[in-house]
Order: sequence, then C-alpha cells, then structure tokens
Amino acid sequence: MSHQNIRPNSDPNSRPQIGPILVILAIVGAAAAGLLAMGRPPICTCGTIDLWHPALDAGNSQHVADWYTPSHVIHGFLFYAIGHWLLRRRPGSVRLTLAVVIEAGWELLENSPAVIDRYRTATMALGYTGDSVLNSVADIGWMAAGFLIAGRLPVMVTVALAIGFELLTLVTIRDNLTLNVLMLVAPIDAIRLWQGAQ
Repeated sequence: MSHQNIRPNSDPNSRPQIGPILVILAIVGAAAAGLLAMGRPPICTCGTIDLWHPALDAGNSQHVADWYTPSHVIHGFLFYAIGHWLLRRRPGSVRLTLAVVIEAGWELLENSPAVIDRYRTATMALGYTGDSVLNSVADIGWMAAGFLIAGRLPVMVTVALAIGFELLTLVTIRDNLTLNVLMLVAPIDAIRLWQGAQ
C-alpha cells in the first residue's frame, strides 16, 4: 500500500471541510453531555487542571494527559487501520467520524458503574473511580490525533510508534493497552500481582 493511498485526504491542496468537523464536535459535545448526566465531574475534583499528570494516584484519568494517553493514541492507529481496510472507498472524514463515534461510545461505557467496578476488581486500577469529563474529551482528542498521525506516516513507522508506546508504559507503569484489555477481559492473577508490586 502506498503512502499516498493511506492518507485521510490524499489531495495536499484540499482544505478540511467544515461539515465533518462540526459533526465530530457535536459527537464530542454529546459524549460530554452524556458523561455529565452520568454524574462524572467536569474536571478533577482536586480543582486543578494539569496538561500532564504523571502520577498513578487519584488524579489519574482526571486531567488532559497521563500515562494512559498513549493507549488512546494507539486506538487512533488501530481505527485508522481498520477503517482503511474495511472502508477504503469512503472519505477519510467519514472514517474519522466513525472512529470518534466508537471512542466516544467507549468513554461512555468505560465510565458506567459496571465497567468502573470491573476495572477496580479485575485490573491494577484498584482505586479507579472513573474519568473526569475533561479527561474523556481529551482521550477522544488523543484518539483523533493518533488517527490523523497514522494517515500521514508510513505504516511501519506507525507500528513502531505503537510498539514504542506499549513498551514505554509497560516499563514505566507496568501497564499498557495490551495488558489493560487482557486484564479487563480475562484477568490473570500473576499479572495483577506483578502490576501491584510497583
């Protein structure tokens, strides 16, 4: 597959269309409204907004970016690849909009009581209470950034970035997208013990 063919918009002289941007903003706004209706706090209950929150504490998943941000960028890589595979004939804006719908849906599901309880019992996130609305909206934005990055980089560079992100977070916080999914779906006690021994 050529680099030119995998770009969301292969015409370098074309400008972004305002229609798809407004639709995406409406989807993100609806997700934010849904999260507020579910009782999620707008920002961290600590009262501050960090662009980067490095600690794995009560402020995790409450700010703009944290150690789980690379997972959302990888979501974008994956959604781009799947969209390119299944919807190659559709415009990049349509594929990105569908990716935003899926990510927004995940943010709503992730912050439901059932999934929060699952995280608390099955993964290393023992004190997890859900995301702030700011963090969820930022996570959707990070996914979109990953989608757009994947559309502009050679495939092997995108794959290398994804592997690099997974290794970085594995070494730094003993968690990453792969382990997060594994522990959410089929928890393994040995991994949970290893993660908790930080």
